[in-house]
Amino acid sequence: MTPEQYAAWERLVDRRTFFGRTSLGLGAMALAGLMQRNVRAARVQQGSGSAEPGRGSRGLVDPLHFAPKARRVIFLCMAGGPSQFETFDEKPKLAELHGQPMPESYTKGQPIAQLQGSALLALRPLAKFQRHGQSGQQISELLPQIGEIADDICIIRSMQTEQINHDPAQTFLNAGTSVSGRPSMGAWINYGLGSETDDLPGFIVMKSLADSRPPQPISSRQWHSGFLPSRFQGVPVYSQNDPVHFVTNPPGVDRQRQLDVIETVNGLNRIRDIDEQNPEIAARIAQYELAFRMQASVPGLVNISDEPQHVLDMYGVKGADGSFAYNCLLARRMAERGVRFIQLYHRGWDHHNGISKYISEACLSSDQPSAALIADLKQRGMLEDTLVVWGGEFGRTPMAQGDVDGDAVGRDHHIRGFSMWLAGGGIRPGITYGATDELGYYAAENPVHIHDLHATMMRLLGIDHERLTYRYQGRDFRLTDVAGHVVDGILA
Repeated sequence: MTPEQYAAWERLVDRRTFFGRTSLGLGAMALAGLMQRNVRAARVQQGSGSAEPGRGSRGLVDPLHFAPKARRVIFLCMAGGPSQFETFDEKPKLAELHGQPMPESYTKGQPIAQLQGSALLALRPLAKFQRHGQSGQQISELLPQIGEIADDICIIRSMQTEQINHDPAQTFLNAGTSVSGRPSMGAWINYGLGSETDDLPGFIVMKSLADSRPPQPISSRQWHSGFLPSRFQGVPVYSQNDPVHFVTNPPGVDRQRQLDVIETVNGLNRIRDIDEQNPEIAARIAQYELAFRMQASVPGLVNISDEPQHVLDMYGVKGADGSFAYNCLLARRMAERGVRFIQLYHRGWDHHNGISKYISEACLSSDQPSAALIADLKQRGMLEDTLVVWGGEFGRTPMAQGDVDGDAVGRDHHIRGFSMWLAGGGIRPGITYGATDELGYYAAENPVHIHDLHATMMRLLGIDHERLTYRYQGRDFRLTDVAGHVVDGILA
């Protein structure tokens, strides 16, 4: 090669020419990928929306640390804190002590939310309990449908948490810490396992409309990705009007034109990413592509016209009305389509007053759909690999808030011992695990901390909670921080 030929060749491969030519190739690859996914989205729109083997994306944990029992999680979050004394933890001794001062040995030095300076008087359970199923689990009369699935669920009566007010307690339930800005459990699981679908987010959040009680406010940081890449955060889906904000094309923009815009924008983002190597640019590219595919997949997801009437009746669904019943049905449809983590918020459980009336209403609107979800998953063969969790950020006090014998009596927040239940996905069915003391104040037998709940969830998904970490600001973080133990006693 002569010096003149070498100089000409060198000009052909200079930095600017390389990026200019490479960008065309990247754009072509992006377009090919989008067109292929567009075909998949069309299949979803035509009704074949089930998750397919090999679809989606791999997570960080590959291979998994353990053989998984569950592939996905549906978390039924009863926002506000359901009272265990009217749902899953009958206390005859508390009824005997009704109206009398709580022993100081229980309450002295303990954190209290709104009862500071008040007389701490015992309040009896305001609902009757019955034994259900072959397991004989004791469940309140306010939850008759959950009573019907008693042999499918594991009731934990010894839950504990660390934050006594709603927002930090919800943050602790979701992120394993009360510090804002940390990744939520759904984001951690999405990061660790990846997605099973190309056409929907791996982490979806829905909120049902409130009952007669004012709705418990829920901050969007409860499903945020924190310092993890933003593509792992939860995506809110709404069960009224547009299911996803801004996912619908404006008038005059057809699907091909939208594809052209996304391909062009993503091509520019890829060129920029070559220089910056910023994970948020990759996340932005992925989210643009996902949003495009969701334009085809989401309408089919929320359109329940293909559901048989007996299924609608089982859930108590009357249409796309924003109810917890409709959201539970959509949760099953999301699970079928490969969504990894589904979180449903049912608000209206903060019963500082009028608890007898308001907890009856909250139970009425959540009992049938919760039980129907378990029954529906079971009959479809999906319960065995779907972990369902039901519970709130904390429980309620055995002490009364207000006149113990008045209609307006309620219960304050309580963190030392409360109840949740779990089902499916490797959970041992038909058992009650743990217990509180005779007055329901402390978790006295087999206490289960929120960190333990998170560790157990991850174990069932095939992840060692101590090994799924992310380095941030010079430290390795994890969902369970420096705590958490797998609760072996509830595993099948």
